[in-house]
Amino acid sequence: MPCDPQPALPILPAPSPHRRTAGLAALAGLLLPLGAQAQEGAAPGTDTAQDQIDRAEPGQEAPQQAPPVEAVAAEENPLAGREIEFEANTIEYLSDPEIVTASGNVILRSEDDSVIADRIVWNRETGVIRAEGDVRVVDPDGNQLYTDSVELDGDLRVGAMENLLLALRAGGRLAAVQGSRGEDGAIVLERAAYSACAITGPDGCAKKPSWRITADRVVYDPDTQEIDFRGAYLELFGKRVLPLPGLAISTDGSPRSGILVPNLRLSASNGLEVSGSYYWRLAENRDLTASGYLYTGAPPMVSAQYRQLGETGAFQATGYLTRSSRIPIGNNPGDPEQSWRGYVYANGRYQFDPNWSATGSIRVASDRTFLRRYDISRDDRLRSTIEVERIDDDSYLSIAGWAFQTLRFGDDQGEVPFAIPAIDFRQRLSDPLLGGKVELQANSLNILRTDGQDTQRAFAGARWDRRGILPMGQEVTVTALARGDVYHSGDNLLSPTEFYRGEEGWQTRFVALGAVDVKWPLVGEAFGGTQVLTPRVQLVASPPIRNLAIPNEDARAIDLEDSNLFALNRFPGYDRVEDGVRVTYGFDWKFTAPGWRVLATLGQSYRLTSSDDILPDGTGLSERVSDIVGRTEVRYKDFVQFTHRFRLDKDDLAVRRNEFDATVGTRRTYVEVGYLRLNRDIAINIEDLQDREELRLAGRYAFANYWSVFGSGVFNLTDREEDPSFTADGFDPLRTRLGVAYEDDCIEMGFTWRRDYFATGDVERGNTYQVYINLKNLGFR
Repeated sequence: MPCDPQPALPILPAPSPHRRTAGLAALAGLLLPLGAQAQEGAAPGTDTAQDQIDRAEPGQEAPQQAPPVEAVAAEENPLAGREIEFEANTIEYLSDPEIVTASGNVILRSEDDSVIADRIVWNRETGVIRAEGDVRVVDPDGNQLYTDSVELDGDLRVGAMENLLLALRAGGRLAAVQGSRGEDGAIVLERAAYSACAITGPDGCAKKPSWRITADRVVYDPDTQEIDFRGAYLELFGKRVLPLPGLAISTDGSPRSGILVPNLRLSASNGLEVSGSYYWRLAENRDLTASGYLYTGAPPMVSAQYRQLGETGAFQATGYLTRSSRIPIGNNPGDPEQSWRGYVYANGRYQFDPNWSATGSIRVASDRTFLRRYDISRDDRLRSTIEVERIDDDSYLSIAGWAFQTLRFGDDQGEVPFAIPAIDFRQRLSDPLLGGKVELQANSLNILRTDGQDTQRAFAGARWDRRGILPMGQEVTVTALARGDVYHSGDNLLSPTEFYRGEEGWQTRFVALGAVDVKWPLVGEAFGGTQVLTPRVQLVASPPIRNLAIPNEDARAIDLEDSNLFALNRFPGYDRVEDGVRVTYGFDWKFTAPGWRVLATLGQSYRLTSSDDILPDGTGLSERVSDIVGRTEVRYKDFVQFTHRFRLDKDDLAVRRNEFDATVGTRRTYVEVGYLRLNRDIAINIEDLQDREELRLAGRYAFANYWSVFGSGVFNLTDREEDPSFTADGFDPLRTRLGVAYEDDCIEMGFTWRRDYFATGDVERGNTYQVYINLKNLGFR
């Protein structure tokens, strides 16, 4: 059925005879049933908030303009010493006693304060101003007070009032049955309620707030802009659920110290989990959050997060600590061990001047299962780094260090490298030679292992590029590159993959390369839109290069795909360089129409000369004729997004790589599908990804305005035929999740079920249940 719409409370509503509808509608929505309690004790003839709402005319439109002002006056306040301006339909002066009475659409202003009322009586001898009838008071910060009547002093500070509503500029409304101003200037409210929820729904109908905080007493200090609650309780959908001792919020939107909403979770590894946090606002630029976790199946855990913002940058540090039983993982795991366990994560960035900056991060866990057991992260490796950069218009300098911690089962930490330092410098020169651009580069890298091969590298090189447009529209880019490398390696025999070891000791290498790249964009109309077809041909030539004598640390994961089809070097790093002569050919196609965008790429390469066997079988590049690779992207408005990547065998067009990601729907209701199949037939002794098949599903369905159900799953479809070393049977769920959620303008909450299907060490397979709640605009969570 249609409802009588109640206008939402505006930030700065225009004065009109019907502004009572907005202010008191919100007041009634917040106070009930507090308003009913006030009504029981009301004196005969006294209006309660609900009485005034019942007499309001919500269906009547407000006039576009207030009635003409019949009198305007400006008076000097003898007590406060500042000028007060009046605007009203009528203004009356009485000389004895000195009383000014303004009636009819009264507007009173003094500096940044203002008062709007039906009638204002100002006693100039005592300095007391009494505003009556649909009063609105606006302070310099933009907070607005609605009430039936109020007394103000000469500085327009409020005194006693009844049936009031305080609309905060930062969001939220505070309503009370009565209030008064103390000697210290603070406003004391009795039987109050606070909420940041809207009072109308998407259909324009009035609705009760999803949550509110009720309190016996509330103290609002305009000087500190802080509201303190006494005897406060949290109510959800009209039900009292949680006491909130010591609750305080700010009217300017800044955070305040206090207790955060607790979380509930039930998992197979830890049993029932109850976690709670306390937030400390240490200063305007520093805060600390301390958390505690209680489990029925594990000892308790504590954590803390510290954050700080300075003039040049910011950093944060988070730590977890517990003492619990840990099952070592490995071939001979042994008995559980009681030990201290934890995790440290810190990161930061500082910008010292427009050119110089520094970034860093640290991630260290006590053992390989801690993060998964306590559901902190599912990363299988942790990376720590520090980097200093200098960037200007024509140069770049990076000095960095990298360290890694493996969390994978079966990996030897001693074989995991760390790099310190890694230095890269580049200088760009504009138009120094034949109208082209030159980039100079110097690079060095030191890779160390505690139980593996060590490698040091340094090189210097230059690259020249010139781009031009021919008379018929062809875009031609000519490139020349020259580089000299110096390597030193030790303990090469400790490298598990012979193919990547290189020769021990000092090695040198010279790299030279030339390339011509031609594109020819062809533009025309098609299917009610515009299409651009761009054929492309590239010729790359390089003399033989000493690749296999050089250790390969950064160019291992090679695979032909659309992103590197036209790259000068299809290897991802510097340690391997593709030599010989090759031609790469293909095309790009782009179609645009109202709401539609389609992109397509297809290409292949042909090697004119043979080279050392540096390209393993299964990469799509090992023979003279490469496999065929392509990508297709389709987008329809914000409703459909589809991306497909593929690699076809050059001989029989067998699909060697098939990957697509699709999203269909809106932000609230959607379906996501992801699929990947690798059929590379790559040698098992090569450190590269073997054949895999995986399916990813996710979706959300929204209903009844605020409710939604959601789910996701990751499934391993690899079988023994694809990978003989694998134990999968062709359909193994890795992780699934289902849940239900509620979200409106001021609250988010839900229930989630998740199942993990694999156990490692003290991380057990099984179900995890979690209940979460987030009160928006209050700082909880």
